[in-house]
Amino acid sequence: MTISPPDLDLVRSLEERALNAWPALNTALCGGWQLRLADGYTKRSNSANPLRPSVAFAETLQLAENFYARHNLPAIFRITPLAPADSAQLLEQAGYRMVDPTQVMTAPLAASGRPAHDVLIEASASQEWSAGFAQANGLPAAAQVAHERILAAITMPAAFATLTVQGQAVAYGLAVAEHGVVGLFDIVVAPAARRGGIATRLVAALLHWGQAQGASSAYLQVHVANQAACALYCKLGFTMQYQYHYWLKP
Repeated sequence: MTISPPDLDLVRSLEERALNAWPALNTALCGGWQLRLADGYTKRSNSANPLRPSVAFAETLQLAENFYARHNLPAIFRITPLAPADSAQLLEQAGYRMVDPTQVMTAPLAASGRPAHDVLIEASASQEWSAGFAQANGLPAAAQVAHERILAAITMPAAFATLTVQGQAVAYGLAVAEHGVVGLFDIVVAPAARRGGIATRLVAALLHWGQAQGASSAYLQVHVANQAACALYCKLGFTMQYQYHYWLKP
């Protein structure tokens, strides 16, 4: 079966939205790549990301390695369809290895009903949301500080959702809207409450919020290895648009 190449204009529009939705604490634009820094918390906020590459990748590789070395962080490259064709080969030759293949999925938003009564939506991350998310996701205390700083840096309209069952918070999620599209992030269900349809209800509430912000479509990023999440999003009408992965040194 022949697989059509991704629409690079669509890829770039989703990448720009996702970079805005999950900001780094500091960034530098170099040769059409965004170099991101966030105290080392998450590869997504501490990696080199292609947007409109304008120089040979060998030059970008050296520049990024020097940049991250100055900040006492390892160089990590997030390779999407926007990266130069020879980037993977050059990274492998330089001793990097590929990890965490991830698919970007989108779905159109059809008219939906009323918002769920058991989901609280807040415009910013409360202490309760941050603490609950950290516990449900097993986030170490040291990483929680950087996580909260990233959340506070979001500049687009955002929804922090908490789903409760019998008065107990069991699931958390984040949605960020920008120019007619809503992105989903940080979807987590407490381990004891999983596989009961809770994630579906949480996502539905966030998509409903996105529609209220004028969004007509949604996107998300999910690890290929997370088969349960991939199956859930397919059920909800999401389809894959493209994949990306990270390259780092062992």
